[in-house]
Amino acid sequence: MPDAPVTTQSTIVRRSGGDVTVSWAAVTDRGRKREINQDAVLAQFPLFVVADGMGGHIGGEIASASTIAQLQRVVEHGDITPEAIEEALQRAVGDIGDHPETTDEGTGTTVTGIYLHADGEEDAWIVLNIGDSRVYLDRDDAIAQITVDHSLVQELVASGRLSPEEAENHPYGNVITRAVGPSESVIPDYVRLDVRAGDRFVICSDGLTKELTDYGILHFLRQNPDPAAAIEAMLAAALENGGRDNISIIVVDVTEPGAPAPASADDAATAQLPTVDAAETAGASASGRDADPDSSETAGPAA
Repeated sequence: MPDAPVTTQSTIVRRSGGDVTVSWAAVTDRGRKREINQDAVLAQFPLFVVADGMGGHIGGEIASASTIAQLQRVVEHGDITPEAIEEALQRAVGDIGDHPETTDEGTGTTVTGIYLHADGEEDAWIVLNIGDSRVYLDRDDAIAQITVDHSLVQELVASGRLSPEEAENHPYGNVITRAVGPSESVIPDYVRLDVRAGDRFVICSDGLTKELTDYGILHFLRQNPDPAAAIEAMLAAALENGGRDNISIIVVDVTEPGAPAPASADDAATAQLPTVDAAETAGASASGRDADPDSSETAGPAA
């Protein structure tokens, strides 16, 4: 289990269309089989990202940490746009290349997450993805995978050469076709989603999805209304099921202000929530910037 306690954080977002409370929790764990943890997470409102590093003994750790550090600078600067994210990823490519430990062609990292674009008028969640980490949305008690894996297996499924059932245990299931690495300059796929109270997002590395099905993830969300409790339950189950890879999970909830706090939430932590004016939350529409996976790209590093 994680070294430090998993806690839920919350903030109230002021919106012309109705205020919402955004609550979140995050964890990353080495798992039971890996010597080191090459995953990294960023859970700092309004940006929530999982990076799953790969390559060499510590190359993946450097790749994921460098990428998260550059994205954290974007949050601190306060202007989260697709352009700012892509510039941060380009800086991360340079950082990765500066390390002699990352010269292996297999070095890189996934980058998957969401951020809140809120200008008070056209609010939206922007989902971004490079690689095979995932974003799930639990809406109206049904779960859907929002991101599309950039993986060799997914390309085979999309072309009809492999069924989803066959893909689950395919020997090339860990080969991805897009990553942030020292020799690559890539643009994330973007998906725009409306802001709706009751939604729950799960952002995770494949260390979770190797051990839990989509329905398993939904089960633990149903059983645990508090993000921290949901994460702890999912992590415990993934470790019990083998914990074959590093496991990173972020849960982000959207609720109406004044809604009863989850039973397992810390009353002291939620008694006085900070507020954010949506009009002051910088962001930009991802319209026109959606990118489809390029099937012509060479299969890349193993996650």
